[in-house]
Amino acid sequence: MKKDLHPQWHSEATVVCACGNTWVTGATVPEIRTDICSACHPFYTGEQRIVDTEGRYDQFMRRLQRRDDKAAEVEAREAAKVPMDLPLEELGLNMRFVNILAENGIKNVQDFLEKLDEGGEEGILDLPGIGRKALSDIKKSLRTRGYELPAES
Repeated sequence: MKKDLHPQWHSEATVVCACGNTWVTGATVPEIRTDICSACHPFYTGEQRIVDTEGRYDQFMRRLQRRDDKAAEVEAREAAKVPMDLPLEELGLNMRFVNILAENGIKNVQDFLEKLDEGGEEGILDLPGIGRKALSDIKKSLRTRGYELPAES
């Protein structure tokens, strides 16, 4: 073992509290000063007072109300969304693109989103006459109306 590795042990160390209470214990320093002890701590003296300026019940009810408000907001947003059976003509797209999509069985928003979800952008771009510009116009129109598009890979 190395010599002088451990600190010196004082078996008669004095602990002095701010309230004036003192006692003896073992420690690595000869004197310990503390701000509070069992003689002056409110929990031990019986003077402890729990001050609850705002009750737990009130906090819980407020948190519950915030949750309900947020849920109502989400429901209102969902109700405000345009229905999935909206015809593509109502999106204000170029009629050439609407006709090409209709010829390929894509007549409403739901059909378009299903096709986009199944084959991704490539599934739409494989249709003859539909290019990147048309696809971006369609997607932009859907986003502005509040539709959620499938994740793009």
